[in-house]
Amino acid sequence: VQLQESGPGLVKPSQTLSLTCTVSDGSITANYYYWNWIRQPPGKELEWIGAIASSGSTYYSPALKSRTSISRDTSNNQFSLQLNSVTPEDTAVYYCARGQGLGGSSWSEYDYWGHGTQVTVSS
Repeated sequence: VQLQESGPGLVKPSQTLSLTCTVSDGSITANYYYWNWIRQPPGKELEWIGAIASSGSTYYSPALKSRTSISRDTSNNQFSLQLNSVTPEDTAVYYCARGQGLGGSSWSEYDYWGHGTQVTVSS
């Protein structure tokens, strides 16, 4: 399974961050898996943002739920993240990853990762 993040590397404050994860050699509708968004701000630990299940159900971190939306495009085997009203504190490397649980914030809780994409929030 391969995952690849894509999207703008620079977002202005108050705007919406939008990223897409393209999955190959594995279906996002396959049973028993969650497709996650995770980020790592500079100098900080991994932070789970949310996930979409193989069923299409979505789950969000309580800390980010009010600003987050995760969706999918099954025809293209992609899932996407939208984070609204961003601030410089949302600057991070954003990863997509596959796992069998929810909410994990360690590398070992996910079996496949994208390479990550740097997103900087700045005017």
